[in-house]
Amino acid sequence: MQAGMRLKRRLVAIRRLFMHEWQTFLVITIGALCSSVGIISLTMPFRLPDAGVSGLAVLSNYVFGISPAWVIAIGNVGLLLWGWRELSPRFVIWTAYGVALVSGLLKLLEWLPAIPLDDMILVCVSAGVIKGLGGGLVFRAGASLGGTDIIVSVLRKRYGIEVGKYTFYINLVILGLSIGVVGLERAILGLVSIYVNGLVTDNVLRSFDRRKQVFVITKDTQLVCDFITQTLRRGVTILHGEGGYTKQVRPVIFCLLTARQTMELKRFLAQNDPRAFMVISDAAEVVGEGFKHWSAL
Repeated sequence: MQAGMRLKRRLVAIRRLFMHEWQTFLVITIGALCSSVGIISLTMPFRLPDAGVSGLAVLSNYVFGISPAWVIAIGNVGLLLWGWRELSPRFVIWTAYGVALVSGLLKLLEWLPAIPLDDMILVCVSAGVIKGLGGGLVFRAGASLGGTDIIVSVLRKRYGIEVGKYTFYINLVILGLSIGVVGLERAILGLVSIYVNGLVTDNVLRSFDRRKQVFVITKDTQLVCDFITQTLRRGVTILHGEGGYTKQVRPVIFCLLTARQTMELKRFLAQNDPRAFMVISDAAEVVGEGFKHWSAL
């Protein structure tokens, strides 16, 4: 009876999670679909190797004819069971959903034809872009599609070590094994695809979170603050600065803006205070109110 009640409470909690995070559900669904299409329509028809658990899955298909869906599902379930104590419940739930969806889609989309491309460089770049887009979207949602991401997260929390270089070596071993299956040329093309995949994933993550960090010193601080808060709808922090030579105390406006808002502020300063001093730099990621929410991490 008690076990049944606990199961019911867990199911209710999962239902509430999905209701509260429908955007996460949508993003992970799109990301899993992109990754599945990349594997089914580009990686496998052209016998390209892959990295991580997906790499083992496609190799098992090339050698034994096993559907990659089974290897991805079983491999990632094993990794989640191994490391769930070190992972947040949210990460485990959404990663399990992503893995289950990719596994299901790989079975459902087996009929999908290969994308008709003749240039192998174009094939491996396209595969990297599509799968990188999918992986990047899932990472942005605070989850993953399993594989070495789980290993990295668990070992970092369990032993406090950075294992990025070891996952690189693991992927090199998988690529080395693939040489005996697909040949050296396909293995090199697979390496190009994996590299493009990583680049696209990183850019997807950065492009959504990238902001401009702006400092402004102006004779009319309040006018500029009003423009930023009322027109641009962004928060402002006033820092107290002092000239190193003049010893004159001047307020310094600090704010975080999008690239478009930064241009609007530039035009505003050019019209209202051409003698203003403005410093702009890139902020790779901003977490907090008005930007990326902490719950997405």
